[in-house]
Amino acid sequence: MRLMDATLIVDPEIENVAEWCRVNGVNPRTFYRHRARILAEGEWRPWSRRPHSSPAATPEPVVALVLRLREELAPDNGADNIRVELETLVNSPGWPVGTRVPARATINRILDRNGLLEKNPRKRPRSSWRRFAYARPRDCYQIDGTEHTLADGSVVVAIDVLDDCSRVWVASHVAPAETPAAALVAIGDAITGWGPPGLILADNGTAWAHPRRSRDKTLTSVFSRTVSAAHGSRVIHSSPYHPQTCGKVERLHGTAARLLNHRWPEPAATIADLQTRLDQVREHYNTRRRHSALNTTPALAWTSAASHGGPGDLPRQDDATIHKIKVMPNGTVALADYRISVGREHAGTIATLLRCGERVTAYTTNGDPLGHITLDKTKKYQGKVTQAA
Repeated sequence: MRLMDATLIVDPEIENVAEWCRVNGVNPRTFYRHRARILAEGEWRPWSRRPHSSPAATPEPVVALVLRLREELAPDNGADNIRVELETLVNSPGWPVGTRVPARATINRILDRNGLLEKNPRKRPRSSWRRFAYARPRDCYQIDGTEHTLADGSVVVAIDVLDDCSRVWVASHVAPAETPAAALVAIGDAITGWGPPGLILADNGTAWAHPRRSRDKTLTSVFSRTVSAAHGSRVIHSSPYHPQTCGKVERLHGTAARLLNHRWPEPAATIADLQTRLDQVREHYNTRRRHSALNTTPALAWTSAASHGGPGDLPRQDDATIHKIKVMPNGTVALADYRISVGREHAGTIATLLRCGERVTAYTTNGDPLGHITLDKTKKYQGKVTQAA
């Protein structure tokens, strides 16, 4: 077709059209159709296949509202938050009669058409997510630190504490460095304001883990011993090099940074100034910002919970069970009708086993992961747990 169109644009004299079409493998009807279009328009250009009317398209007033809310709701201006705001405007005078609130995907397509969608092809699709959260508020707090740079270029650390179930940002403490003392202040503020949790989940940083625990799992940190003695909360640790375990508080760092940059483009001058800013952002995050995982605010999720956990009550899971079992002299534990080996070096100690379906994860009394195994119902002895990566 390109040869034919180029030939017709040049407009040579073709004495025998039928013979030319036969030689070039073109249908004569196509030849005459293309020649007529080129004579009329000067060149061959495919016509738009867009329908003359789109009755099911989103009305322009709604499109304008989506674009306006994208700007007004920044930085919490994703499709989910825009849709929630649109639901409050359905009964307003300017809303088109008979028009439903557009779906999340429709809002994203509107933003994409207008060049307002931030595309990140490296993100995993939502269908691949497997969400895990404790069943009640105060079952587990996650704690972690993140760096902030002050106006003079110095780097400080904000230690954030987040409730795993309700996503309430229970505390944030700014300190010159991530130390056990700073971590104790942060968790103390969280417990004072929201109560002690049953578990405290942390990574393997030296602020909450013994610096030599990689060599000797029996060593406990100052942070762990102090929290356990004062409040009865048990500190557990994620596997090394596996930040997804503490993913909720890790994502909180990014959200906090975006909220800070949106309100105060310039960095804080002092630690006290940064602490004041974080306290204001934390109040907005807990009470006014809708969390997409909860479909409400974290504070409302906390207050509407049927019950709350704590040190005197083990976390409850609908899809998992927790077992505290003494390790036998041969290094095995008895879980129902199964025998699982955790290692002879743990003989006589108490192991905590978390069973979720056929998967069993074993922890020491200090909260260190011993490994995991998938149960085989065809045999009694399951073998040794796979060491945590």
